[in-house]
Amino acid sequence: MSQDQSAIESGIRATVAAQFERTMGDLADLVRIPSVSWPAFDAAHVAHSAEAIAALLRETGVFDVVDIRRAPIAGGTELGQPAVVARREPKPGKPTVLLYAHHDVQPPGKDEDWDTPPFEPTERNGRLYGRGAADDKAGVMSHLAAIRAFAAAAEAEGRELDLGIALFIEGEEEWASQSFGNFLRENRDLLAADAIIVADSSNWDSETPALTVALRGAVAFNLRIATLDHASHSGMFGGAVPDGMLAAVRTLDALWDADGAVAVPGLVTADLDLPEYGEERLREEAGLLDGVTSIGRGEILSRQWAQPAITITGIDAPDVANASNTLIPSVRVRVSARIAPGQDPAAAYAAIQQHLRDHAPFGAQLSFEDPDFGQAFLVDTSGWAVAEVRGAMADAWEREPVDIGVGGSIPFIAELVEEFPAAQILVTGVEDPDGRAHSPNESLHIASFKKSVLTEALFLARLNDREV
Repeated sequence: MSQDQSAIESGIRATVAAQFERTMGDLADLVRIPSVSWPAFDAAHVAHSAEAIAALLRETGVFDVVDIRRAPIAGGTELGQPAVVARREPKPGKPTVLLYAHHDVQPPGKDEDWDTPPFEPTERNGRLYGRGAADDKAGVMSHLAAIRAFAAAAEAEGRELDLGIALFIEGEEEWASQSFGNFLRENRDLLAADAIIVADSSNWDSETPALTVALRGAVAFNLRIATLDHASHSGMFGGAVPDGMLAAVRTLDALWDADGAVAVPGLVTADLDLPEYGEERLREEAGLLDGVTSIGRGEILSRQWAQPAITITGIDAPDVANASNTLIPSVRVRVSARIAPGQDPAAAYAAIQQHLRDHAPFGAQLSFEDPDFGQAFLVDTSGWAVAEVRGAMADAWEREPVDIGVGGSIPFIAELVEEFPAAQILVTGVEDPDGRAHSPNESLHIASFKKSVLTEALFLARLNDREV
């Protein structure tokens, strides 16, 4: 490392620390905006969130362009939620990095399930609680704070910002990124880059950074299971007539074997290198109740990262309060499947459909509705950008990073690969296993967030010295 680079990196460390109170204050302000992108919620909050982020980016003075834009959703003319984009052009021969995060959030759920109000950021025990505090407004602020620190340190040393920086802060990631592909195509020149950081994943734990190198794909659909053309009295016909609930229970049970492993022929397992992860840690992080066992076979992380998983995430049927002595004609469920890296989602969907049809009892009629696919992803770890970000992580955290897989999916990464095939894609994040993203009491580990900011600022500084 040159003397100039050493001075800038020392300045970055000091600036990240000096600006961190401001960083946390800006994050808290963003968390207070209930920017839920689901259709049932007020879209004005998502627009407000976009405007707030655009204002913060303009204040940096770094970008040639800062704008709020929308694109049509796939297959329609309706516009998606507002995204924030920004760009500064590189000097000749210098790389450009695209920084991605999203500013929309999941619905909060029931207020009574939260220890503190979901949109009132609350700090306790070294964590910041609130919806979006981790997923993904901390990702937004990790980008912004890193840019601020790098720019301030460079200015203090009389150095120019030579690299190009683009930002894409999406507004509908939590609602399936429905305009994502169109947005990329319409704004391709603004977003084109040599490396892309997707800040929407997790670290190994609050003390150890991680680079996400594998993501499972996703297949989700609604399944209706019907046996009757109208409801009937259960006392009169029960025992002779199969109702929709009986057929649903029997059909769905065929998705898993006795160990709880997926039993659908045609779904595959990927071959991944796995760090050590024990049953005790699983129990703690997942919140398994006493006496409840884990499911599946093989190493735990293989089950979570490399093997298929199927979950029933919703069911339409009479609730207990409205239950009557009636044979239910049909039941509708939401099936959510995660598929191994390397498997085509359309092929996985066909396999699941066939398996369900093969196991429908009593001639029950099945209908499949609203399929939604997400591609899996494997990172090419051989590029210079991966080496640079690993080095920055090790220096910022004072611990070597771990390569991890993620059981969840980030389907739009496949669209990034399609639009920018030459770009190196890095999946990072600010979450940790205790963050409870999407759940009540979502939170951010503040000390590790600070290290994530430092990591990205060091990465930017090192790219500034790189030629392409």
